[in-house]
Amino acid sequence: MNARRPAPPPPEPLAPLVDAHTHLDACGATDAGSVAEMVDRAAGVGVGRVVTVADDLAAARWAVAAAHWDDRVYAAVALHPTRANALDDAARAELEKLAADPRVVAVGETGLDYYWPGKLDGCADIETQIEGFRWHIDLAKRIGKPLMIHNREADHDLLTVLLDEGAPETVIFHCFSSDANMALSCVAEGYILSFSGTASFKNAHELREAVKVVPDDQLLVETDAPYLTPHPYRGAPNEPYCLPYTVRSVAELRAQDPVELAEISTANARRVYGLTA
Repeated sequence: MNARRPAPPPPEPLAPLVDAHTHLDACGATDAGSVAEMVDRAAGVGVGRVVTVADDLAAARWAVAAAHWDDRVYAAVALHPTRANALDDAARAELEKLAADPRVVAVGETGLDYYWPGKLDGCADIETQIEGFRWHIDLAKRIGKPLMIHNREADHDLLTVLLDEGAPETVIFHCFSSDANMALSCVAEGYILSFSGTASFKNAHELREAVKVVPDDQLLVETDAPYLTPHPYRGAPNEPYCLPYTVRSVAELRAQDPVELAEISTANARRVYGLTA
């Protein structure tokens, strides 16, 4: 993301939509007023609800607070796999309390990231990540909420851990970025695949093939804002209001009408997250 690039213009409205995974704090929201402004921008183009996701404890506290400030916002809480080395007893106790909040609709983002170890200072090693992932799986099962997965270059091990631990009833692969074979493996297990702006990138050939094989009832859409801004605004700051760009790209790949896909993905988000409003 290049902060010097201007923000994308608002897309043509497309409704109804739910941004299944975003980071309002990383987009610049700090308080109830700035959250409302950001969600108002999204609502103006049809994105009526968002799930703001934590990657550390401070972000988890903030996400839960944001979900109480604005009834269009829901939260997901966990420690990102690269931060699994911070999952001590105190962190586990606080995450359990936060995850039980009624405004929290998923445990995430958790999973495995094999890209950053050795490149990022302080990154959890693979063994620590696996241990942390197992704990989050158990938490999701104990509280009866979906598990939201971050997977980077760890397809085989991630599926193995899920099989070994026994997956929760609902598993969401956020920002799915693997190939069609991995997509079919996930679909066969009943997992939900969420697609972000990366599906619009013309060089993401394997991912774009994967988009085509996911059944309608196992698909979500997301921004992962402020990252992964969709084509043709790649590298510019992302926000939930940009979601219609991604949905239109995904619909084109799937030979679907964008309005139909918006309705399908929103119905899925309501079911998966238990949204009542």
